[in-house]
Amino acid sequence: MGTDIRDVFGSEQQYATLGEIVDAARAALDDDVLEFLDGGAGDELTLRRNREAFARWSFRPRVLSGRPVPSTATTFLGIPLSLPVLTAPFAGERMLHPEGHLAVARADAAEGVATIVPELGSFALEDVAAAAPDAARIGQLHPMGPPDNFVAMLRRLERAGYHAVCVTLDATAVGWRERSLRNRFNPGLGVFSGNYPPGGEFTLADVVGQLVTRDRPTWEWGQLAELMTETTLPWIAKGIVTGEDAERAATAGASAVLVSNHGGRQLDGVPGALEQLPEVVAALGGQLQVGLDGGVRRGSDVVTAVALGADVVVVGRLAAYGLAAAGEPGVRRVLQLLRDEIHTVLTLLGRGGIDELDRTALQ
Repeated sequence: MGTDIRDVFGSEQQYATLGEIVDAARAALDDDVLEFLDGGAGDELTLRRNREAFARWSFRPRVLSGRPVPSTATTFLGIPLSLPVLTAPFAGERMLHPEGHLAVARADAAEGVATIVPELGSFALEDVAAAAPDAARIGQLHPMGPPDNFVAMLRRLERAGYHAVCVTLDATAVGWRERSLRNRFNPGLGVFSGNYPPGGEFTLADVVGQLVTRDRPTWEWGQLAELMTETTLPWIAKGIVTGEDAERAATAGASAVLVSNHGGRQLDGVPGALEQLPEVVAALGGQLQVGLDGGVRRGSDVVTAVALGADVVVVGRLAAYGLAAAGEPGVRRVLQLLRDEIHTVLTLLGRGGIDELDRTALQ
C-alpha cells in the first residue's frame, strides 16, 4: 500500500505542530505559572533578541544535490544522539506536570536524546536516574553555596551513573523577572528541593540562600577548575556569551561550553545567544564542543545553529511546553516534530546529514 497523505501531514496525530503543543500547554497552566515559564528579565529585550537572531539568517539550498536521505544523528561528549538536541534543566518542573523530569527523562530516552537534570528540580537526581535508567543523563550544578556541597553533588552524580556535569555559571543571583514580581509569584521551595529535602546534610537554604543576600561568597574560575578535578566526568560550562569566557572555560578544563543567556531570564540587555555563537566558536577554534541554548522554537532553528558551529542545541521552553501539555508523551512529541522538521530542512538544503552543515548553508 502507498503512503497515506494523512500520515504525511499528521492529521491523525493529537499534535501535528509544535504550535499546537504550546497552545495546549498555555491552556493547561495557571496564569502565574505560565508567566513564570514565558517570562524574562527586565524589559525582556534579551528574551526577544534570542528569537530575532534567528530571523537574520536565510538558508542557501542546493537543489539536485544527489545527496542520500539525510541523517539527524550526531554525538556530544561521546553520547550518541538521534538528533542534535538536549533538553534543558528547567527548575521547579512539578509546577508544570506532577511527574516533572521523571517524565522528561523517559521521553528523552525513548527518542534518543540527552537530559540535563536540574539541581533545583522537583525530584532527586537519583530518582530521575531510576525512572529512566537507559537515558543519557547530564547533571546540572551551580557554583554557589558551600564547596563541600558541590563536591558531594559530584559524588552523587557519579554514583547515579550520570554521563557528564553541566555547570550553570550565569545564575549567581536571581534575575529581575518582573512578570513574577508583578504576580507576587511564590510557588514555595518544595518544587525546587528534590535534591535538598528538609533535614538533609545540605538544605535548599544552604545552597541558594546566597542568591538573595549581599554577603554571598564569590566563586571564580580557579576555584571551579580545582573543584572539577574531584570528578572524572566531563563537564560543560553553561552561560558563556563571550569569546573571553569561552577561553577561560577551556583553560579551566571544560569539555564543552553552552552559549546561553539563560533564556533571557537573568541579565537583560545582553545579545541573543545565536548572535554570540560565532564569536565563541571562533575563540575556541575547535578545542571544545559547543552548544547553543536560547530561542530555539523549531527544527529550522536547530539547523541554523548547527550551520553556525553548534554541535547541539538545548531546548528549554519547548520541552517545558510539551511536559505541561501532556507529560511524557508531550515531550516525546516535541522531539519527534523537531526531528521531522530537521529532516525536511536538511533534505531541501541538499545536505546528507547534520555533519554536512556549515556556513555555506546560510547567508
